[in-house]
Amino acid sequence: MVDQDAHIVVVDDEIDLRDTVADYLSLRGLQVTALDGGVALRELLAKSSIDLVLLDLRMPGEDGLSLARHVREHSDAGIIMVTAIAEPADRVLGLELGADDYIAKPFDLRELLARVRSVLRRRKSMAEPPPQKGERIRFGSFVIDLPARRLRRLDGTEVALTTMEFDLLSFLATRPGRVLSRDQILDLAHHKDDDPLDRSVDIRVTRLRRKIEPNPARPVHIKTVRGVGYVFDPNTPDGGIRMSGND
Repeated sequence: MVDQDAHIVVVDDEIDLRDTVADYLSLRGLQVTALDGGVALRELLAKSSIDLVLLDLRMPGEDGLSLARHVREHSDAGIIMVTAIAEPADRVLGLELGADDYIAKPFDLRELLARVRSVLRRRKSMAEPPPQKGERIRFGSFVIDLPARRLRRLDGTEVALTTMEFDLLSFLATRPGRVLSRDQILDLAHHKDDDPLDRSVDIRVTRLRRKIEPNPARPVHIKTVRGVGYVFDPNTPDGGIRMSGND
């Protein structure tokens, strides 16, 4: 996917801002659809492919956080939250719901375009197959099915992961024993900026640990390297097993 092939959806109840953003992105070669709220977005998601959604956080009726949850449950589209109130709590909640980035009003249209292109690049990178020798990776009592983008327990039951949780897990699991800095993970999974309150990697690691660790308070698979980042440990009796699609 290149920028010109990407379908961007702008959802905002402020018609002037919505149309200004849509016109600006369209003039830069992007395919843009402008919508006024959640009903229109839900209808579009049901019938069209979307690559990225610009979601206003505060709208009458269904707000942006609720819509972000719906988008993440029904699509792999990127999400950029747009708000006039950049409260840390809202930022954290948006990230937990799977948002890729955040931008506060008023914003420079050039910065918005840069963030849009950055999210599109990252999501394209994440969609590409990670370096691997086999198609499945076993760790502890789990098996990661890379082509199917599924995490299953050894008894066959599936563990529900968000798109970003799976991206984070596969990124770590395909690099076992390698210490990965937050910057490296941010480059893959989220826009990196200078805001010290941006702890999106830590938030996502915490949520992922709750799903895969025997004791999330004492993780054995995704270990913290103090002051650096994280390292993945398969932690199986045989040191972890990478399986081919025929195993």
